[in-house]
Amino acid sequence: MTWTYEAACAALASSVDLEKQAITADPPVPSLERMRELAHRLGDPQHGAAMIHLTGTNGKTSTARITSALLGAAGLRVGQYTSPHLERTNERLVVDGRPIDDGEFARCVGAAVDAAAPMADRPTFFELLTAAAFHWFADRAVDAAVVEVGLLGRWDATNIADGRVAVVTGIGADHLDYAGSLAGVAREKAGIVKPGADLVLGEVDARFDDVFTRTPAARVLRLGRDFATAGGRPDPAGRRGDLRTPAARYDDVLLSLHGAYQEANAACALAAVEAFLGRPLPEKVVRAGLGSVRAPGRLEIVGTVPLRVLDGAHNPAAAAALTRSLAEEFPGRSWTIVYGALRGHDFAATLAELRGERIDSLICCEPASPRAIPAEQVTEAARRWAIPAESAPEVAAAVRLARRRAGTTGAILVTGSFYHLTEARRVLDA
Repeated sequence: MTWTYEAACAALASSVDLEKQAITADPPVPSLERMRELAHRLGDPQHGAAMIHLTGTNGKTSTARITSALLGAAGLRVGQYTSPHLERTNERLVVDGRPIDDGEFARCVGAAVDAAAPMADRPTFFELLTAAAFHWFADRAVDAAVVEVGLLGRWDATNIADGRVAVVTGIGADHLDYAGSLAGVAREKAGIVKPGADLVLGEVDARFDDVFTRTPAARVLRLGRDFATAGGRPDPAGRRGDLRTPAARYDDVLLSLHGAYQEANAACALAAVEAFLGRPLPEKVVRAGLGSVRAPGRLEIVGTVPLRVLDGAHNPAAAAALTRSLAEEFPGRSWTIVYGALRGHDFAATLAELRGERIDSLICCEPASPRAIPAEQVTEAARRWAIPAESAPEVAAAVRLARRRAGTTGAILVTGSFYHLTEARRVLDA
């Protein structure tokens, strides 16, 4: 069968999508056997390229993008697999900075669907897409694959591959419905570390040290001890500061991403790339890589009249980092906030972190997901924190209301779940 883009998208849509599925009291029994069988039927493409494997409660997608940019600036052909997407599924599969085109997407997803056809246990949306990504990377003969975990780590579909370098950007209170506790989150994320790998730890609390020292890593590199940032400050084009790794120092480097929290992500990415290559990077490579990276939906400025910012701060730690960054980069601003949340995330504690900002109005909406928290429930929680809040029937209505409230001189922040950022952007652009 010759697959079309529309047929490939329809096949994915007909599969079980755990990203959108409502969380039940009995989560699926974790196993990699189905994913291993699917990959084997495709010729085990996950072994085609050396891999940097990333997980973490926050920052993993930005870190993946920075890692890819640095490897590309060093002259490597780089495959990048991240999630979720904002506009189109194609965004998740990237080679040399370009998302997969519709024809290749159809071919690779079709190959995964065809390989899955004889299987007794049907693969999920994420498993099919992960298999398609590995298949495409093998076809393109990438030198390095930068692969982001979809959920936690140990039982994630991406974990059938062995990372030469594993990155854990941080441990936070997310997906506790699966992991049970913060220690459980740490153990699940440590599950991506393979024998002999280098392990790069970002903002990971020292109380989890025993979890990571028990992994089969050959070496553990920790932010603040083995690599670090210093002198970070806002720049019109992003952030500027100094970076130190075990092998080198890079002063006054521009990172083309906004938000103070991106400095730690950049440090993790740089340490991971140097561990992957086994050598320090030339300064011109670091400057070129960090100066070219983009991260949609991460403190992304999409307009200035009024100021319009998108950020997927979906848990308390991310909201705290966002609040600090807004205060530093937009001092004195008051915000009209459009907020939506999904079950499985502590939205009440996330709202508590947002109290640190000057909020003119918080407009609660429901992202397009069966896991969406009812807007009225979010509104009630916000009011308990004395946040002036109201609900809107849908995302588009919430954004239109925010535009009326902000006028031309105010500021709009769309935050919470990534699942409503896309629709919000469309309305803000209009």
